[in-house]
Amino acid sequence: MNEQSTLLVTVTGRDRPGVSARLLSTLSVFPVTLVDLEQVVIGGRLVLGALVAVDESVAPGVSGDRVFDEVRSAVEKTSIDLEMEAEFASGNGRVTVSADERLHMTLLADPLRPGQLGAITSCIARAGANIERIERLASYPVTSIELEVSGADPETLRGDLAMEAATQQIDVALQPSGLHRRAKHLIVMDVDSTLIQGEVIELLAEYAGCAEEVARVTEEAMRGDLDFEESLRRRVALLKGLDASAMDAVRERLVLTPGARTLVRTLKRLGYEFAIVSGGFTQITDALVDRLGLDYSAANTLEVVDGKLTGGLVGPVIDRGGKAEALRGFAAEAGVPLSRTVAIGDGANDLDMLRAAGLGVAFNAKPVVREQADTSVSVPYLDTILFLLGISREEVEAADRQGGSPGTA
Repeated sequence: MNEQSTLLVTVTGRDRPGVSARLLSTLSVFPVTLVDLEQVVIGGRLVLGALVAVDESVAPGVSGDRVFDEVRSAVEKTSIDLEMEAEFASGNGRVTVSADERLHMTLLADPLRPGQLGAITSCIARAGANIERIERLASYPVTSIELEVSGADPETLRGDLAMEAATQQIDVALQPSGLHRRAKHLIVMDVDSTLIQGEVIELLAEYAGCAEEVARVTEEAMRGDLDFEESLRRRVALLKGLDASAMDAVRERLVLTPGARTLVRTLKRLGYEFAIVSGGFTQITDALVDRLGLDYSAANTLEVVDGKLTGGLVGPVIDRGGKAEALRGFAAEAGVPLSRTVAIGDGANDLDMLRAAGLGVAFNAKPVVREQADTSVSVPYLDTILFLLGISREEVEAADRQGGSPGTA
């Protein structure tokens, strides 16, 4: 990491067009280089900071102190003309920070209180890390703040943050910085209680008159207390004799999780491919593929003979291992390395898939899943996952204005 004498110039005041241009024009007459530049507007107030260093190639041997004195004088005059205030700080600024040293931290809360953010920043400080940047990604449907952090051991910081986030009742995701963060181009999502609200087999069980018994077995499977294939076959057997028309009724009753359309629509516009993988049934997931314009899907198939469910399945079962294999297959077909995939799920049946992906997200998940996933989201909005990918609410709205969305019907 290189260091050299620097001058931090900070200009604050009422926001208006042309402030950045005036400041840069003022600096342009001096033999300095821009080491860093950042501008933030909050509530109509602008904060513009420029970190400059003497350009030795233009002014070899020239005193840095003299150059910085002249810069101070010129910037003070410009700020007076702009009816703004200028502050200066000399030091040894960091000229370069390797992307490998940086981490992106995303906070989700509804609402976000100062004390919660203060607790997280204190956690960062205790880890000996530095906050390079703080930016708001969204204020709707939840508040999302992104921090760029340097100088921290990722695993140590992740463990400390997990405990603090649980105490503060907020979601915190920590990911390496770099281009790969926005280069994840395949999303693979569980269906029941993730993409849609509720469990399809429980809806079918209502029509078969065995809802309570099916729900009990489902809960055992979601907790990881029961082998998934065994639990699935036990539940499907209870549906024996149900008229196949019940599946049409269930398709009509499907309710997407809030934010599902926005998540799919936005990522599809940004060039992502989208897949669903389910321990449920193709008779339902195929309709979701058509409805949302998805690229890939995998699920189990209920056996139907003479218009009635037989209580059996056709073909191999998509279980915990099968979901992970489906993700690998989708990635291979899409030509996307696993490191650039995102998996989203809520149950123990999703754990292998979450581990196989480049980023595994536990969405309103059971404790065993939250503990083992890369990160978790506890707010009931699927589109908050966009913020974990560094996509802001403003970018979502800009994509909507461009039109041409898939799956809007």
